[in-house]
Amino acid sequence: MSILIVDDSLFSQRTNRVLLESGGYDDIIIARSAVEAYQFLDQWSVNGKETIDLILMDIIMPDVDGIEACRMIKQNKAALDIPIIMVTSKTEKEELQLAFSVGAMDYITKPVDNIELLARVRSAIKLKKETDCRKSRELELLEVTRQLEAANETLQQLSLRDGLTGVANRRHFDKELADELNRAKREKTPLSLLMLDIDFFKLYNDNYGHLQGDDCLRMVALIAQKVLKRSGDSLARYGGEEFSVILPNTNSVGAFAVAEQIREAIENLQIPHVASKCKDTVTISLGVGSFKPGDDILPADLIKRADHALYQSKEAGRNRVSTFGLFKSMKDWR
Repeated sequence: MSILIVDDSLFSQRTNRVLLESGGYDDIIIARSAVEAYQFLDQWSVNGKETIDLILMDIIMPDVDGIEACRMIKQNKAALDIPIIMVTSKTEKEELQLAFSVGAMDYITKPVDNIELLARVRSAIKLKKETDCRKSRELELLEVTRQLEAANETLQQLSLRDGLTGVANRRHFDKELADELNRAKREKTPLSLLMLDIDFFKLYNDNYGHLQGDDCLRMVALIAQKVLKRSGDSLARYGGEEFSVILPNTNSVGAFAVAEQIREAIENLQIPHVASKCKDTVTISLGVGSFKPGDDILPADLIKRADHALYQSKEAGRNRVSTFGLFKSMKDWR
Protein backbone atom coordinates (compact mmCIF):
# COMPACT_ATOMS: atom_id res chain seq x y z
CA MET A 1 0.00 0.00 0.00
CA SER A 2 1.53 3.34 -1.06
CA ILE A 3 0.90 6.24 1.31
CA LEU A 4 1.89 9.81 0.43
CA ILE A 5 2.69 12.09 3.38
CA VAL A 6 2.44 15.80 2.47
CA ASP A 7 3.98 17.88 5.26
CA ASP A 8 6.62 20.62 5.40
CA SER A 9 7.68 19.65 8.92
CA LEU A 10 10.63 17.23 9.06
CA PHE A 11 9.57 16.15 12.54
CA SER A 12 6.00 15.36 11.41
CA GLN A 13 7.31 13.50 8.37
CA ARG A 14 9.52 11.25 10.49
CA THR A 15 6.93 10.76 13.21
CA ASN A 16 4.17 9.77 10.82
CA ARG A 17 6.50 7.49 8.86
CA VAL A 18 7.54 5.63 12.02
CA LEU A 19 3.93 5.27 13.15
CA LEU A 20 2.82 3.93 9.76
CA GLU A 21 5.74 1.53 9.49
CA SER A 22 4.89 0.20 12.93
CA GLY A 23 1.50 -0.71 11.51
CA GLY A 24 3.00 -2.61 8.58
CA TYR A 25 2.85 0.16 5.98
CA ASP A 26 6.36 0.35 4.56
CA ASP A 27 5.71 1.97 1.17
CA ILE A 28 5.84 5.59 2.33
CA ILE A 29 6.48 8.58 0.05
CA ILE A 30 7.26 12.02 1.45
CA ALA A 31 6.30 15.32 -0.21
CA ARG A 32 7.50 18.49 1.52
CA SER A 33 4.96 20.76 -0.20
CA ALA A 34 1.75 20.70 -2.20
CA VAL A 35 3.71 21.40 -5.39
CA GLU A 36 5.93 18.38 -4.76
CA ALA A 37 2.83 16.28 -4.12
CA TYR A 38 1.39 17.34 -7.49
CA GLN A 39 4.64 16.30 -9.17
CA PHE A 40 4.54 12.86 -7.55
CA LEU A 41 0.93 12.34 -8.60
CA ASP A 42 1.61 13.49 -12.17
CA GLN A 43 4.60 11.18 -12.36
CA TRP A 44 2.77 8.11 -11.10
CA SER A 45 -0.59 8.65 -12.77
CA VAL A 46 0.10 6.68 -15.94
CA ASN A 47 -2.79 6.09 -18.36
CA GLY A 48 -5.22 7.28 -15.67
CA LYS A 49 -4.12 4.66 -13.13
CA GLU A 50 -2.85 6.14 -9.86
CA THR A 51 -0.40 4.25 -7.67
CA ILE A 52 -1.11 6.14 -4.42
CA ASP A 53 -3.60 4.51 -2.05
CA LEU A 54 -3.80 7.21 0.62
CA ILE A 55 -2.66 10.80 1.21
CA LEU A 56 -1.94 12.24 4.66
CA MET A 57 -2.11 16.01 4.15
CA ASP A 58 -1.07 18.65 6.68
CA ILE A 59 -3.42 21.64 6.58
CA ILE A 60 -0.86 24.27 7.53
CA MET A 61 1.85 24.52 4.86
CA PRO A 62 3.65 27.46 3.22
CA ASP A 63 2.70 28.70 -0.27
CA VAL A 64 -0.28 26.34 -0.79
CA ASP A 65 -2.11 25.09 2.29
CA GLY A 66 -3.54 21.62 2.65
CA ILE A 67 -7.12 22.60 1.89
CA GLU A 68 -6.21 24.21 -1.44
CA ALA A 69 -3.89 21.29 -2.22
CA CYS A 70 -6.77 18.88 -1.56
CA ARG A 71 -9.01 20.90 -3.87
CA MET A 72 -6.42 20.77 -6.66
CA ILE A 73 -5.78 17.04 -6.27
CA LYS A 74 -9.49 16.23 -6.45
CA GLN A 75 -9.73 18.11 -9.74
CA ASN A 76 -7.41 15.50 -11.26
CA LYS A 77 -9.57 12.60 -12.49
CA ALA A 78 -6.75 10.12 -12.00
CA ALA A 79 -6.52 11.06 -8.30
CA LEU A 80 -10.23 11.49 -7.66
CA ASP A 81 -10.60 8.21 -5.73
CA ILE A 82 -7.50 8.58 -3.57
CA PRO A 83 -8.68 9.14 0.02
CA ILE A 84 -7.16 12.18 1.75
CA ILE A 85 -6.86 12.42 5.53
CA MET A 86 -6.12 15.91 6.78
CA VAL A 87 -3.59 16.22 9.63
CA THR A 88 -4.22 19.36 11.61
CA SER A 89 -3.64 21.13 14.88
CA LYS A 90 -6.79 23.15 14.20
CA THR A 91 -10.12 21.95 15.50
CA GLU A 92 -12.34 24.80 14.39
CA LYS A 93 -15.52 23.44 12.83
CA GLU A 94 -15.35 25.92 9.93
CA GLU A 95 -11.85 24.74 9.03
CA LEU A 96 -12.80 21.10 9.15
CA GLN A 97 -16.02 21.69 7.22
CA LEU A 98 -14.02 23.44 4.50
CA ALA A 99 -11.61 20.49 4.32
CA PHE A 100 -14.48 18.03 3.86
CA SER A 101 -16.09 20.26 1.23
CA VAL A 102 -13.00 20.11 -1.01
CA GLY A 103 -12.77 16.32 -0.86
CA ALA A 104 -11.06 15.24 2.35
CA MET A 105 -12.55 12.05 3.79
CA ASP A 106 -11.26 12.28 7.36
CA TYR A 107 -8.98 14.21 9.70
CA ILE A 108 -6.50 13.55 12.53
CA THR A 109 -5.51 16.14 15.11
CA LYS A 110 -1.98 16.80 16.27
CA PRO A 111 -0.24 15.48 18.23
CA VAL A 112 -1.03 12.29 16.31
CA ASP A 113 -2.06 9.29 18.38
CA ASN A 114 -0.59 6.00 17.09
CA ILE A 115 -3.74 3.90 17.58
CA GLU A 116 -6.03 6.56 16.10
CA LEU A 117 -3.77 7.09 13.09
CA LEU A 118 -3.55 3.41 12.22
CA ALA A 119 -7.29 2.91 12.70
CA ARG A 120 -8.15 5.79 10.38
CA VAL A 121 -5.53 4.70 7.83
CA ARG A 122 -6.90 1.13 7.82
CA SER A 123 -10.42 2.44 7.33
CA ALA A 124 -9.37 4.73 4.48
CA ILE A 125 -7.36 2.06 2.68
CA LYS A 126 -10.21 -0.44 3.07
CA LEU A 127 -12.53 2.08 1.46
CA LYS A 128 -9.99 2.61 -1.33
CA LYS A 129 -9.80 -1.14 -2.01
CA GLU A 130 -13.59 -1.39 -2.13
CA THR A 131 -13.75 1.56 -4.51
CA ASP A 132 -11.08 0.01 -6.75
CA CYS A 133 -12.92 -3.33 -6.78
CA ARG A 134 -16.20 -1.62 -7.63
CA LYS A 135 -14.61 0.33 -10.47
CA SER A 136 -12.93 -2.83 -11.75
CA ARG A 137 -16.26 -4.66 -11.75
CA GLU A 138 -17.91 -1.73 -13.50
CA LEU A 139 -15.22 -1.77 -16.19
CA GLU A 140 -15.65 -5.52 -16.59
CA LEU A 141 -19.40 -5.07 -16.84
CA LEU A 142 -18.96 -2.33 -19.44
CA GLU A 143 -16.69 -4.60 -21.47
CA VAL A 144 -19.11 -7.51 -21.21
CA THR A 145 -21.94 -5.18 -22.24
CA ARG A 146 -19.90 -3.94 -25.19
CA GLN A 147 -19.16 -7.51 -26.26
CA LEU A 148 -22.83 -8.48 -25.93
CA GLU A 149 -23.89 -5.46 -27.98
CA ALA A 150 -21.34 -6.35 -30.65
CA ALA A 151 -22.52 -9.97 -30.65
CA ASN A 152 -26.16 -8.88 -30.86
CA GLU A 153 -25.31 -6.58 -33.75
CA THR A 154 -23.56 -9.45 -35.51
CA LEU A 155 -26.49 -11.76 -34.86
CA GLN A 156 -28.88 -9.09 -36.09
CA GLN A 157 -26.90 -8.74 -39.31
CA LEU A 158 -26.71 -12.52 -39.72
CA SER A 159 -30.44 -12.81 -39.15
CA LEU A 160 -31.00 -10.52 -42.14
CA ARG A 161 -28.60 -12.38 -44.45
CA ASP A 162 -29.11 -15.49 -46.52
CA GLY A 163 -26.65 -18.08 -45.27
CA LEU A 164 -25.94 -19.56 -48.70
CA THR A 165 -25.55 -16.54 -50.96
CA GLY A 166 -24.69 -13.80 -48.47
CA VAL A 167 -27.29 -11.40 -49.84
CA ALA A 168 -30.30 -10.15 -47.89
CA ASN A 169 -32.87 -12.76 -46.91
CA ARG A 170 -36.66 -12.74 -47.13
CA ARG A 171 -37.02 -11.18 -43.70
CA HIS A 172 -34.83 -8.25 -44.68
CA PHE A 173 -36.61 -7.97 -48.03
CA ASP A 174 -40.05 -7.69 -46.43
CA LYS A 175 -38.93 -4.84 -44.15
CA GLU A 176 -36.95 -3.08 -46.88
CA LEU A 177 -39.85 -3.19 -49.35
CA ALA A 178 -42.30 -1.81 -46.78
CA ASP A 179 -39.88 0.97 -45.84
CA GLU A 180 -39.10 1.91 -49.44
CA LEU A 181 -42.75 1.88 -50.48
CA ASN A 182 -43.63 4.18 -47.58
CA ARG A 183 -40.76 6.46 -48.55
CA ALA A 184 -41.86 6.51 -52.19
CA LYS A 185 -45.40 7.45 -51.19
CA ARG A 186 -44.15 10.13 -48.83
CA GLU A 187 -41.67 11.66 -51.27
CA LYS A 188 -43.86 10.99 -54.34
CA THR A 189 -41.13 9.09 -56.20
CA PRO A 190 -41.38 5.90 -58.29
CA LEU A 191 -40.34 2.51 -56.98
CA SER A 192 -39.77 -0.73 -58.85
CA LEU A 193 -39.41 -4.35 -57.87
CA LEU A 194 -37.75 -7.12 -59.87
CA MET A 195 -38.50 -10.77 -59.29
CA LEU A 196 -36.08 -13.16 -60.99
CA ASP A 197 -36.07 -16.94 -61.20
CA ILE A 198 -33.38 -19.34 -62.45
CA ASP A 199 -34.86 -21.21 -65.39
CA PHE A 200 -35.41 -24.93 -64.82
CA PHE A 201 -33.35 -24.93 -61.67
CA LYS A 202 -34.88 -28.19 -60.37
CA LEU A 203 -33.58 -29.93 -63.49
CA TYR A 204 -30.18 -28.30 -62.87
CA ASN A 205 -30.10 -29.76 -59.34
CA ASP A 206 -31.27 -33.16 -60.56
CA ASN A 207 -28.57 -33.25 -63.23
CA TYR A 208 -25.58 -31.68 -61.46
CA GLY A 209 -26.34 -32.25 -57.78
CA HIS A 210 -27.26 -29.90 -54.96
CA LEU A 211 -23.70 -28.81 -54.20
CA GLN A 212 -23.24 -27.52 -57.72
CA GLY A 213 -26.73 -26.08 -57.49
CA ASP A 214 -25.62 -24.11 -54.45
CA ASP A 215 -22.63 -22.82 -56.43
CA CYS A 216 -25.00 -21.73 -59.17
CA LEU A 217 -27.18 -19.81 -56.70
CA ARG A 218 -24.13 -18.09 -55.25
CA MET A 219 -22.88 -17.10 -58.71
CA VAL A 220 -26.25 -15.70 -59.77
CA ALA A 221 -26.43 -13.64 -56.57
CA LEU A 222 -22.87 -12.38 -57.05
CA ILE A 223 -23.38 -11.30 -60.65
CA ALA A 224 -26.78 -9.72 -59.98
CA GLN A 225 -25.25 -7.74 -57.12
CA LYS A 226 -22.44 -6.50 -59.37
CA VAL A 227 -24.93 -5.18 -61.91
CA LEU A 228 -26.57 -2.97 -59.27
CA LYS A 229 -24.69 0.34 -59.18
CA ARG A 230 -26.54 2.35 -56.55
CA SER A 231 -26.14 1.82 -52.83
CA GLY A 232 -29.90 2.01 -52.32
CA ASP A 233 -30.63 -0.87 -54.71
CA SER A 234 -31.27 -4.02 -52.69
CA LEU A 235 -30.86 -7.64 -53.80
CA ALA A 236 -32.41 -10.41 -51.70
CA ARG A 237 -32.93 -14.13 -51.94
CA TYR A 238 -36.69 -14.39 -51.96
CA GLY A 239 -36.76 -18.16 -51.64
CA GLY A 240 -35.36 -21.23 -53.36
CA GLU A 241 -33.98 -20.17 -56.74
CA GLU A 242 -35.92 -16.89 -56.74
CA PHE A 243 -34.37 -13.49 -56.03
CA SER A 244 -35.79 -9.99 -55.72
CA VAL A 245 -34.35 -6.54 -56.41
CA ILE A 246 -35.77 -3.34 -54.92
CA LEU A 247 -35.02 -0.27 -57.05
CA PRO A 248 -35.90 3.00 -55.26
CA ASN A 249 -36.65 6.09 -57.33
CA THR A 250 -36.84 3.96 -60.49
CA ASN A 251 -39.76 3.81 -62.91
CA SER A 252 -40.76 0.78 -64.98
CA VAL A 253 -38.60 1.74 -67.97
CA GLY A 254 -35.48 2.17 -65.83
CA ALA A 255 -36.22 -1.05 -63.95
CA PHE A 256 -36.66 -2.94 -67.21
CA ALA A 257 -33.23 -1.79 -68.33
CA VAL A 258 -31.62 -2.97 -65.06
CA ALA A 259 -33.43 -6.31 -65.32
CA GLU A 260 -32.16 -6.79 -68.85
CA GLN A 261 -28.60 -6.05 -67.72
CA ILE A 262 -28.89 -8.73 -65.04
CA ARG A 263 -30.36 -11.22 -67.51
CA GLU A 264 -27.57 -10.63 -70.01
CA ALA A 265 -24.89 -10.85 -67.32
CA ILE A 266 -26.17 -14.26 -66.17
CA GLU A 267 -26.48 -15.52 -69.74
CA ASN A 268 -22.93 -14.39 -70.51
CA LEU A 269 -21.59 -16.55 -67.68
CA GLN A 270 -22.20 -19.54 -69.91
CA ILE A 271 -22.78 -21.90 -66.97
CA PRO A 272 -23.61 -25.28 -68.57
CA HIS A 273 -27.19 -26.47 -68.10
CA VAL A 274 -27.80 -29.31 -70.52
CA ALA A 275 -31.11 -30.17 -68.88
CA SER A 276 -32.59 -26.73 -69.56
CA LYS A 277 -35.53 -26.63 -71.96
CA CYS A 278 -34.75 -23.15 -73.26
CA LYS A 279 -30.94 -23.08 -73.63
CA ASP A 280 -27.95 -25.25 -72.82
CA THR A 281 -26.63 -22.72 -70.29
CA VAL A 282 -28.06 -21.21 -67.10
CA THR A 283 -30.55 -18.42 -67.79
CA ILE A 284 -33.00 -16.42 -65.73
CA SER A 285 -36.46 -15.00 -66.21
CA LEU A 286 -37.46 -11.67 -64.68
CA GLY A 287 -40.61 -9.71 -63.95
CA VAL A 288 -40.88 -6.00 -63.25
CA GLY A 289 -43.54 -4.46 -61.02
CA SER A 290 -43.61 -0.73 -60.39
CA PHE A 291 -45.23 1.85 -58.14
CA LYS A 292 -45.82 5.34 -59.43
CA PRO A 293 -46.81 8.33 -57.31
CA GLY A 294 -50.53 8.29 -56.67
CA ASP A 295 -50.88 4.50 -56.57
CA ASP A 296 -52.65 3.27 -53.47
CA ILE A 297 -51.01 -0.13 -53.07
CA LEU A 298 -49.44 -2.28 -50.37
CA PRO A 299 -46.11 -4.15 -50.56
CA ALA A 300 -48.03 -7.34 -51.32
CA ASP A 301 -49.61 -5.63 -54.34
CA LEU A 302 -46.20 -4.66 -55.72
CA ILE A 303 -44.98 -8.23 -55.25
CA LYS A 304 -48.04 -9.51 -57.12
CA ARG A 305 -47.28 -7.16 -60.03
CA ALA A 306 -43.68 -8.38 -60.27
CA ASP A 307 -44.76 -12.02 -59.88
CA HIS A 308 -47.34 -11.63 -62.61
CA ALA A 309 -44.72 -10.18 -64.94
CA LEU A 310 -42.34 -13.03 -64.04
CA TYR A 311 -45.08 -15.49 -64.94
CA GLN A 312 -45.45 -13.74 -68.30
CA SER A 313 -41.73 -14.22 -68.96
CA LYS A 314 -41.97 -17.91 -68.19
CA GLU A 315 -45.07 -18.33 -70.35
CA ALA A 316 -43.29 -16.55 -73.22
CA GLY A 317 -40.39 -19.02 -73.22
CA ARG A 318 -38.16 -17.86 -70.31
CA ASN A 319 -34.77 -16.14 -70.49
CA ARG A 320 -36.46 -12.79 -70.84
CA VAL A 321 -37.84 -9.75 -68.97
CA SER A 322 -41.49 -8.77 -68.77
CA THR A 323 -43.04 -5.71 -67.19
CA PHE A 324 -46.42 -5.69 -65.52
CA GLY A 325 -48.93 -3.71 -67.55
CA LEU A 326 -46.38 -2.30 -70.02
CA PHE A 327 -44.16 -4.74 -71.91
CA LYS A 328 -44.53 -8.42 -72.39
CA SER A 329 -40.94 -9.14 -73.37
CA MET A 330 -37.68 -7.63 -74.46
CA LYS A 331 -38.78 -7.98 -78.09
CA ASP A 332 -41.80 -5.75 -77.40
CA TRP A 333 -39.58 -3.18 -75.62
CA ARG A 334 -37.34 -2.92 -78.66
